[in-house]
Amino acid sequence: MTDGPNYGFDTLQVHAGARPDPATGARQTPIYQTTAYVFRDADHAAALFNLQEVGYIYSRLTNPTVAVLQERIATLEGGAGAVCCSSGHAAQIMALFPLMDPGKNVVVSTRLYGGSITQFSQTIKRFGWSATFVDFDDLDAVKAAIDDNTRAIFCESIANPGGYITDIPAIAKISDAAGIPLIVDNTSATPYLCRPIDLGATLVVHSTTKYLTGNGTVTGGCIVDSGKFDWSANDKFPSLSQPEPAYHGLKFHETFGPLAYTFHGIAIGLRDLGMTMNPQAAHYTLMGIETLSLRMQRHVENAETVATWLENDPRVDAVTYAGLKSSPYYDRIATVCPKGAGGLFTFAVKGGYDACIKLVDALEIFSHVANLGDTRSLVIHSASTTHRQLTPEQQDAAGASPNMVRISIGIEDAGDLIADLDQALAKAVS
Repeated sequence: MTDGPNYGFDTLQVHAGARPDPATGARQTPIYQTTAYVFRDADHAAALFNLQEVGYIYSRLTNPTVAVLQERIATLEGGAGAVCCSSGHAAQIMALFPLMDPGKNVVVSTRLYGGSITQFSQTIKRFGWSATFVDFDDLDAVKAAIDDNTRAIFCESIANPGGYITDIPAIAKISDAAGIPLIVDNTSATPYLCRPIDLGATLVVHSTTKYLTGNGTVTGGCIVDSGKFDWSANDKFPSLSQPEPAYHGLKFHETFGPLAYTFHGIAIGLRDLGMTMNPQAAHYTLMGIETLSLRMQRHVENAETVATWLENDPRVDAVTYAGLKSSPYYDRIATVCPKGAGGLFTFAVKGGYDACIKLVDALEIFSHVANLGDTRSLVIHSASTTHRQLTPEQQDAAGASPNMVRISIGIEDAGDLIADLDQALAKAVS
């Protein structure tokens, strides 16, 4: 298929990047379960290794199944290119890798998945990087956190666990003024609900494990490059603008233009970090994306119904779903995610920590798992699991207080989900 500018989302989610297999005519993208690829001759091999020709060398770098997925996600996000990898956490490290050096920092939202908070506050220190955490609703604080060593701004479009919506256009103006890229984790929204690049983001990352795959079978990650950032505008990004010593002095931006970041992610990021997506995982994710819009419509519809019911239940103190008119983030929906506020949110249970634990144990349809974005409805008590490693102050800032339960609303019958919550609340709250 030739990707045309007039194709709609529903068409692109099925066809973008995919063509019938030239050898067999297979309509579904095959799983190319191979580690290496035969070169035509010595000159062909040299051209591939010199990045003078695009092709397949070794599956740590490139694979035909993964390549289709990369093109499809990039197309849906409106990006120039994409690099898929082994998990969402891998995608975050891969996203920063071309940008950072020892002593450099990234400005990060306080409203992030707990594992991401740990990754930014602890793990990246091992690289000599650091993170400054800021409430992204305070735009002045975001501006003030940027210094001469800041190399990126990072946030989530719809933040996990609370479902808070980030004012991406406002943050993009700040990153543009500072001459640094804005990285947006679009996992909870997907490109069906939110297109961060259209709102000013430079890079988009995904845990493809979640809504893009949608069936809870494989892990994966992806980094999408907008192709719009001028990496040579200043001297902050030498790996992209200056001769790269890790690739024979090649100047990536000068050589590849809008695809500089994407080529760097493959030729150096995947080559040296090895955070490779396997072809079977890519295959499952491609099949999931084929129904993305249909699933997201149902996720949103069910979430609105369940959140409204919970908000009116006396056993519940608060509901964070941005799709409720009572939410302080409701007005951002029209701009940031006009097709809906997603299927992820939290609610506060009367009785606090102990009541939350009883609720989770009493639910029958909701699966108690450390995941989100499945066709099945999922539940977790973040303070005792995904955000357990954080301080109480960090938990509160992230929206994962001890009295909060996170739910990821699936595509089941909304009435059944409400009935399940009703019986569990009855057991949890006396």
